[in-house]
Amino acid sequence: MAKPRWLTEHEEAAWVGYRRMRVLLDLRINRDLVSQSGLSEQDYDVLSNLSEAVGQRMRLGDLAAHMCWSKSRLSHHITRMQDRGLVQREECADDGRGSMLTLTRKGHDAIIAAAPGHVASVRQHLIDVLTPEEIDTLAALTHRVVARLQD
Repeated sequence: MAKPRWLTEHEEAAWVGYRRMRVLLDLRINRDLVSQSGLSEQDYDVLSNLSEAVGQRMRLGDLAAHMCWSKSRLSHHITRMQDRGLVQREECADDGRGSMLTLTRKGHDAIIAAAPGHVASVRQHLIDVLTPEEIDTLAALTHRVVARLQD
């Protein structure tokens, strides 16, 4: 068994700082989103992905894969959103086991109303704290890590 490569003090400080920032940033942005729009982060993610899809429709399996969710988890969440009138689920014509998700008028109105406050929160709590050079660095490193994780 290979000997572990423990983090250096410098690396550990970066790792711990990142983890703490991620937790606090997610909590703050989620709190702002719920208080301003009544939407959860998960609601917002579903609605924003559907609003950007061709015809504002996606297969449940495709959306689950895109969001890195299990189909079961997304299906349960979609049921709750459907009960609130935000999305509509239909049987997939070419796959009897699949579902198509469609953004309803109410869902469209909800994402349109929530977006300005959400982007203001992201800007206030992250973007405006950074310099343009730091934003470039953040974009580069997040894309590199995502690319590695998707391999």
